[in-house]
Amino acid sequence: MPAQTPPARAANPVLPGFHPDPSVCRVGDDYYLACSSFEYFPGIPLFHSRDLVHWRQIGNVLDRSEQLRLPASMPSSGGIYAPTLRHHDGRFWLIVTNCSEGGGNLIVTATDPAGPWSDPVWAPGVPGIDPDLAWDEDGTCWCTVAGVSQVRIDPSTGQTHGTPHKLWSGGPGAKAPEAPHLYRVGDYWYLLIAEGGTERGHGVSIARGRTPTGPFEPHPANPILTHRGTDHPVQNTGHADLVQGPDGSWWTVLLGVRPRGGTPGWHVLGRETFLAPVTWEDDWPVVGEVALDLSALPWPLTPAPVLAEERRDDFELSELGPAWISVRDRPAELCTTKERPGWLTLRARGGSLDEPDVVFTGRRQQHHTCRARTLVDPGQGRGGLAVRLDERHHYAIEASGAEVRVIARVGSLRTVVAAQSVPAGPVVLALTIADPPSPHGPCTGPDVVSLGVEGPDGTFTELATLDGRYLSTEVAGGFTGRVIGMYATAGTVHFDWFDYEPLDG
Repeated sequence: MPAQTPPARAANPVLPGFHPDPSVCRVGDDYYLACSSFEYFPGIPLFHSRDLVHWRQIGNVLDRSEQLRLPASMPSSGGIYAPTLRHHDGRFWLIVTNCSEGGGNLIVTATDPAGPWSDPVWAPGVPGIDPDLAWDEDGTCWCTVAGVSQVRIDPSTGQTHGTPHKLWSGGPGAKAPEAPHLYRVGDYWYLLIAEGGTERGHGVSIARGRTPTGPFEPHPANPILTHRGTDHPVQNTGHADLVQGPDGSWWTVLLGVRPRGGTPGWHVLGRETFLAPVTWEDDWPVVGEVALDLSALPWPLTPAPVLAEERRDDFELSELGPAWISVRDRPAELCTTKERPGWLTLRARGGSLDEPDVVFTGRRQQHHTCRARTLVDPGQGRGGLAVRLDERHHYAIEASGAEVRVIARVGSLRTVVAAQSVPAGPVVLALTIADPPSPHGPCTGPDVVSLGVEGPDGTFTELATLDGRYLSTEVAGGFTGRVIGMYATAGTVHFDWFDYEPLDG
């Protein structure tokens, strides 16, 4: 199918779905943005834009096993935390924390942000998480981390000089001072941080000083951004990064969530990337509204064509596209499009989606209502289609022989919800995520997930409809969002195509 250019539409979030902890940099007329990826491989999705609104994924920074090792012993929501992406001296630099056994803070570089990126340079002298890199006028590089502390570093070797020293750490008694970013703007160095935790209390605060090492004077009106205690549709706002727009105006990218349903409100897509305007008063940044409608931007929009494979993948290419992610690793012998041309072949390793080494390949759910379908040939194996939050929270419909069944895992409970006989051979498995039925009340969940099979004439036969709240962060905990995809739990399973259709625009 040919690419189609969508209308010039600007709306928040600019990166919907599980795209947390955004870090952005501008190089000429181009913008690049990186996000956290936690337990998924490849790690750190990387995006390009010309207008700060329409983003196209151009790759993943950590896309080789030599760069990213996520052991099965690592729990979900471990792994890759909070990258900082910067451009300096003709190169792209990215520093990030691998929160798994044998991990730590690492630095990778590239001349082309689409890759390849270098093998990691480890920085054992950098403590904690959420590292940031900033260069002063004489070329000295400073690494600032959650806490908030700072150390001088040679980013080309990872060697630190001196011992980390404490900087300003937000408001008195503030929870979780983290996500520091250091900038030189005009006469001041600005230290931007998140505080309050990444839940409903999240916020953004800032301080300024005359040197990159401080001392730092806090903004008298901190936090400069928070939605805590409000009824704004975007909550958990924090973890921001500053950037100048095409017209020279200032903006911030930040994470937020869109809770739905009754009390306490459930967010299911994960923490998403939003855009908000920034003005300056008395040499202090002032963050404007995190508006859902961004149509009044002061520069032309440049939407990129929507490629057919962004909605449907027929697995005709020799490699999977950059939007496909797997749990912890993706060995070529277990996940390939080369074994059976035009099909994705998955070879089972773990015995169920409950296992940390399950062979699973999916894409982020990016719309509150959507439909996903796949044509699966289970052969003598077993596999299917799933909505995954983690090992303990997922819904799936799987095929084995002449039977399909719906499986629900919620916490310590795992049950076969429904089963149905089907003719042996390939079968279309489908799931639809829809708004909850009316009337709504204080206990209404965010959505419902219907799983079933599709007949040759396109008729959908529903086997089960399940409450979506159990696949939410408020129930499961953690830092990720839903991922929809295909898996194998016995033998070798083939998938002819995968189709993802948004239903909410």
